[in-house]
Amino acid sequence: MHLSPDEKILKVFYHHPTPFIFNLLKLIFATLPFYFILFVLKDGFSFGAIVTMHIVVVLLFSIAAVYITLIYWLDRLIITNKRIVFIDWKYLTVKTEHEATLNDIQDITSTEKGLIALIPIFDYGTIVVKTASAKTLIDFPQAPDPDGIKKFIQDLLVHDHHSSLRREGQ
Repeated sequence: MHLSPDEKILKVFYHHPTPFIFNLLKLIFATLPFYFILFVLKDGFSFGAIVTMHIVVVLLFSIAAVYITLIYWLDRLIITNKRIVFIDWKYLTVKTEHEATLNDIQDITSTEKGLIALIPIFDYGTIVVKTASAKTLIDFPQAPDPDGIKKFIQDLLVHDHHSSLRREGQ
């Protein structure tokens, strides 16, 4: 992402940490059967072999945890004074950038999980930004405080609209 000379980053939003923690917990529970198998097989192998197998399981778990963490923290929604950019990492080698200029934004939708969103650790949802062109769609899942982000963008649009009216009136 490159900024134009008069463009400034106003805010950067990352995913909410709660879904990330749930993903790590799923990964931990996925490794438990391997430890159970190692526990059952401990009498059939030498001590050195069991230690080696434990190290392999820990290494695989660590690699998977680092991968999930990198993908999670590299995704971000960047709001500048001219546009909105969503950087979405599919894998460590594949990323997509979706961007919409503020002038082109037609609709902003935020969704949350109902009453449970009143609890701060569960206050996350999805922000969808649609433009006049059907090709540009920013879909930012697991956004922290989606209503707050929506209000920030709408306030920015109103401010940008009033600024352009003032420039035209001069």
